[in-house]
Amino acid sequence: MESKVKKLALLILMLLTGTGFLSAQDITPVDSIPSDSIPADSIPAFSIPSSDKPLKVGKDWTAWRPDPKRALWLALVIPGGGQIYNRKYWKLPLVYGGFIGCLYAMSWNNSQYKDYSQAYLDITDNDPGTASYNKFLHLGMQITEANEKRYREIFKKRKDKYRRWRDLSFFCLCGVYALSVIDAYVDAELSVFDISKDLSLRVEPTIINTHTSNNPFDSSSIGLQCSVNF
Repeated sequence: MESKVKKLALLILMLLTGTGFLSAQDITPVDSIPSDSIPADSIPAFSIPSSDKPLKVGKDWTAWRPDPKRALWLALVIPGGGQIYNRKYWKLPLVYGGFIGCLYAMSWNNSQYKDYSQAYLDITDNDPGTASYNKFLHLGMQITEANEKRYREIFKKRKDKYRRWRDLSFFCLCGVYALSVIDAYVDAELSVFDISKDLSLRVEPTIINTHTSNNPFDSSSIGLQCSVNF
């Protein structure tokens, strides 16, 4: 007991010296202090704070289910946002591939439509300086009075064809967008759909009312009733 008291007193003196409350000259050797002069109840009790902190519990993603309404709004605002929210990342190449393909088709058909529209306008006017249609002719071919009518029809048909394809590409783009929205909503809805593990088929006899007569005996027949549990 005496050695413990001396060690504790030495620790207190070291703390006071380090904080500046005492100087080295004011310190009395611990060995010179009689052990019976220090009352036991005057020794403060020290507690060591525990360094163990409660661990943060992570979110259980195995039990997480997407919200269908949130998936719908994300898919409407951000193309592919519903698939990202549903954690179906493998669908993103399909969604963005469809968008990029439709945008490229729409841009290419629009450029072809403008070129053939300009060629059709140049071949129908009377200005010989406007001859943008020459880039569509084969090597060595020229437009004369004999074949001018035929080339007018060719440029007009191609102009109309690329315009239809451009419009069709735009509708395909809208279709890909609509499918991505529907897929995100249906996928989120099916993820919260409760499907029981009890899948069974039950067949039992029953009495079927045919409603052919007011007499219940004449309008009833015996049949089979099938019920499926899923």
